[in-house]
Amino acid sequence: MHLNPYGEYAVLLAASLANNWPGTRAGIEARTRDHGMTMTFPVRPDDHERTREVVDEWLAVVDAPDPPERARLLNAQMAAATAYPRLTDHDGEGWHLHYRDRDQSLPEVLRAVVSVGTALHLTTRGMHRLARCAAGKVPGDPCTAVVVDVTRNGRQQYCSVRCANRAAVRRHRARTKTGV
Repeated sequence: MHLNPYGEYAVLLAASLANNWPGTRAGIEARTRDHGMTMTFPVRPDDHERTREVVDEWLAVVDAPDPPERARLLNAQMAAATAYPRLTDHDGEGWHLHYRDRDQSLPEVLRAVVSVGTALHLTTRGMHRLARCAAGKVPGDPCTAVVVDVTRNGRQQYCSVRCANRAAVRRHRARTKTGV
């Protein structure tokens, strides 16, 4: 039973696309399948570019300075999605909800899924649980990856162990330098 099929996986899909943008439309569709979306999408010539626009709009939500601005941006994205929930039964998955019409394009579907999924993630887990990697906030650190915090304690700040270790080494060196 899927109680929240548009929460965590949709936000993780968006972060995956933002952190490692596929070079082709086929790459985007493969990524959607890797994250659990099994239906096919009609092919349109501008799908790759329009999907990039959807991801860039979503990144504005990630980078919003505070919860009210994050909510404002996300509400605008959900309103632009013009999708409505509907029951569907396909690919042996059993009855479940989709936020799409049968013939909607890949970017249209992703706008709906990602915006609704992000709203569910933020309202059920906390408005602070979506950010850029904390390592990249230090001058000179190149990391700009999106972090979707799905941890139990809600304290994930780094996109990877590598970034967390770099930050720990910086803190250690700063303490050693000051003699603390």
